[in-house]
Amino acid sequence: MKKWVCSVCGYEYDPETGDAEHDLPAGVSFDDLPEDFVCPLCGVGKDMFEEQ
Repeated sequence: MKKWVCSVCGYEYDPETGDAEHDLPAGVSFDDLPEDFVCPLCGVGKDMFEEQ
């Protein structure tokens, strides 16, 4: 699985490790996150993330 980075603040979502601090379990692909998912740091939507 590839990592996804917020183009606004640089927050990185790595599906392999998840983000326990923000209740995102490991193994959940970016595509499987809810459509209303927002960056936990700056609040922008999924459309502002870029695949790395």
